[in-house]
Amino acid sequence: MRQIITYSFFLLLLSCAKEDTTSKPYNVNGRVINNSGIGMEGVSIAYGDAKSVTTDAQGYWMINDLIDENTFTPALNNFTFNPTNIKVSASINGVLFIGTEKPSTVETQIFNWFNAQQLPNGLLESVENGNIVSLYDNALAALVFLTKNDIAKAEKIFDFFNSRIESELKKGVGGFSQLRDRAGVPNGHRWMGDNAWLLIALNNYKQKTTNTKYDELASALGTWLQALQDTDGGLFSGYDASNNLLNYKVTEGNIDAFNAITGYTDFHRNLLNYLKLNRWDAIDKNLVSWPENPKYLYALDVHAWSYCMFEGYPVSALITAQRFLTAKTATNGAQITGYCFDEDIDTVWPEGTGQMAVAFGIAGMFSEKAYYLTEIEKVLIQSTNYSNASGFPYASNPGTSYGADILWSGADTKIAISGGAWYLFAMKGFNPFEVGRGKNIPQADMFWKN
Repeated sequence: MRQIITYSFFLLLLSCAKEDTTSKPYNVNGRVINNSGIGMEGVSIAYGDAKSVTTDAQGYWMINDLIDENTFTPALNNFTFNPTNIKVSASINGVLFIGTEKPSTVETQIFNWFNAQQLPNGLLESVENGNIVSLYDNALAALVFLTKNDIAKAEKIFDFFNSRIESELKKGVGGFSQLRDRAGVPNGHRWMGDNAWLLIALNNYKQKTTNTKYDELASALGTWLQALQDTDGGLFSGYDASNNLLNYKVTEGNIDAFNAITGYTDFHRNLLNYLKLNRWDAIDKNLVSWPENPKYLYALDVHAWSYCMFEGYPVSALITAQRFLTAKTATNGAQITGYCFDEDIDTVWPEGTGQMAVAFGIAGMFSEKAYYLTEIEKVLIQSTNYSNASGFPYASNPGTSYGADILWSGADTKIAISGGAWYLFAMKGFNPFEVGRGKNIPQADMFWKN
């Protein structure tokens, strides 16, 4: 692969090449990538007197036999580039341009909804005109603000929980409540997976800002999560409102915690061993969610998230996810194709379909990603509270969530955080699990590859 150099290093090289080379032919080559590091095809690189070349399928470009100083300017509809242009008068290899897609109208409206939905205490209600605040949804909202580089709004969410380390997280059996009301009053049910998601959001914040402000919060969350590990390596699901241990294990929460806890330690090794022995379907090449209930053996989010978080995970997981694919008439009358929570395929789940779009982007399956993002847009809802703001319902039509539990009234008609968050992640090429993905797992422990 051709060497790619950073823009700052390029400037250093350029500053060292000030000798008079105006009469000598020279060559320039480089690459254009997006914010996910993926090469961008079809970008026009203008130079000289109305001349240009176009990047190939991997984003590479090359120009030979140049004379005098030239300015190179990348261009593609609906994209901005950093740097906007460069001037070159001597041979150089590996010039790098990074393209950022301009937000669409839909993206802008969804961002507007997130901004307006944040309460003075920093929290966001999970559904418009509701009084339920989900820990998972607020972790997603913090990640949305981070992708928008709105650090202050993300910090408002983290500040709420940071101020409750002693009064909630470390009190009694510990952990933050899965749900609370808009005033911040918790319901007492401490779900392991949601706490792991808060830690995932904090890990992303730390990498993006290098700020140590929430290190104590992250450390306390990590300690609480690891204390839930059973002797078989799996993690219990948390505690109920009466402080009783939820002594069953949920695949989704276990892989969330695996990603959230930094590094690769005995905690991770033992957890992988549990998943290998108890949750791995070697024939289907997927982690299973409910081994005791064949009808709901698989869950969509486990397919998508496993691919996003485990290095070398079989891309076949995205193909076998077709077991969740369905076409429905949405409550708004639109015909929509997307993914359900499970194999009863009684509704399209915008959040889960967005999760699949993120995974498709990582896999380089860009046509699939674009198709399902367009499908999600069919159930876009305009906010009743805020102008120029919109989002997606939790489900396209009435049905059940994972398993046979009936969705709540309004799940198909009110804007919910989760669908909009995963749509934005896919549009931005953002993988929330990327920060915790590079754990240098020994090859022998990567059972999904063996």
